[in-house]
Amino acid sequence: MGIVVQKFGGTSVADAVKIRKAAQRAIDAAKKGNNVVVVASARGKQTDHLIADAMELNSNPPRREMDQLLSTGEQQTVSLMAIAMHGMGQKAVSMTGGQIGMRTDSVFSKARIQSIDAKKIHAEFDKGNIVIVAGFQGIDENGNTTTLGRGGSDTSAVALAAALKADVCEIYTDVDGIYTADPRVYKKAIKMKQISYDEILELASLGAGVMHGRSIEFGKKYDVTIHVRSSLVDIEGTLITHEVPQMEGILVSGATSQKNLAKIGLIGVENTPGTAAKIFAHLAGAKVSVNDIIQTEVSKEKANLSFTVGNSDLLDAKTAIEELKSSIKYDKIFIREDIAEISVVGVGMRSHYGVANKMFDALAKAKVNIDSITTSEIRISCIVDEDQAETALIAVCDAFELDKPAEKRSK
Repeated sequence: MGIVVQKFGGTSVADAVKIRKAAQRAIDAAKKGNNVVVVASARGKQTDHLIADAMELNSNPPRREMDQLLSTGEQQTVSLMAIAMHGMGQKAVSMTGGQIGMRTDSVFSKARIQSIDAKKIHAEFDKGNIVIVAGFQGIDENGNTTTLGRGGSDTSAVALAAALKADVCEIYTDVDGIYTADPRVYKKAIKMKQISYDEILELASLGAGVMHGRSIEFGKKYDVTIHVRSSLVDIEGTLITHEVPQMEGILVSGATSQKNLAKIGLIGVENTPGTAAKIFAHLAGAKVSVNDIIQTEVSKEKANLSFTVGNSDLLDAKTAIEELKSSIKYDKIFIREDIAEISVVGVGMRSHYGVANKMFDALAKAKVNIDSITTSEIRISCIVDEDQAETALIAVCDAFELDKPAEKRSK
């Protein structure tokens, strides 16, 4: 008997009809002889509504109380799905993150999973139950409810699949797989049959919304087979796997644009050993997630240092930098909140040259100015003006022929 983990996002459980459809998928998997765990998100825009309610009462609500509040969205969904399954003749039980023993640290709103008590789920399997787990949440050592950050239901699902040694973790969404680019912006984007953990991890960190980055990290670390597929139609989606040799023949697998970013620059910062370490250690202590970092030496005494953060971390980042005024010398600070990041990703970059040239040429022809550039072994990213983000993405996608299957693109 196999174990299947199925995760349903908010749009896939938005109303009674969709909840029953999701429930039927789980029941169908159980009828094939599998033990099934369903991980569900809050319905539709419920999390956004809860946040709006909180902000109306307090513009800076305590993070512990926000975790208490936001966790209720998923709890409602799993209870409703269990009720639906019982009405459909299937035994099922709904459980919170705390009830399945999903232990996390105590960093409210950004908690990280430390352990899962798989025995509790196996005990429910023995009773013939489909286990329906509230995603996005856990419990710390003091019994406080914690949340894993937006999109954390993906992480819950893949972590459960790892703990249970599941045969597959199916991620059901309102799209039928992972596309070469966001089809809402690049209308000609096509679905990929498979993508490597490294590629989707880069894309997720760069703003692609299909999967949550931490869930991919779990998948790669524990070798979880992840299948991203549609909750609306029963067709094959996109498999996320370890890298295989034929992937190296694909120059670029996907492209993405990320908005809601800010760039913080320190001009004329003292160019001495340990300065950057002190700055980023302080930002880490403030729980600020830093994206791209660029440092340029101006002279032996001074350097320019810039980094990007999500807009949600901008206030904490500014506060942290202000706190360093007495210990870090710099001439001035600037902040840009009107930027976007355009990136191309592909494991084939390791064995091909000319990727950067093709990307920069495409942006130049589209009259898109580049603010800064960062790279990794399988990624090239450019910061551009936010109002040029869509133009830039379309230009890059056309240049790398992301409207065609990989085998039909020009080499």
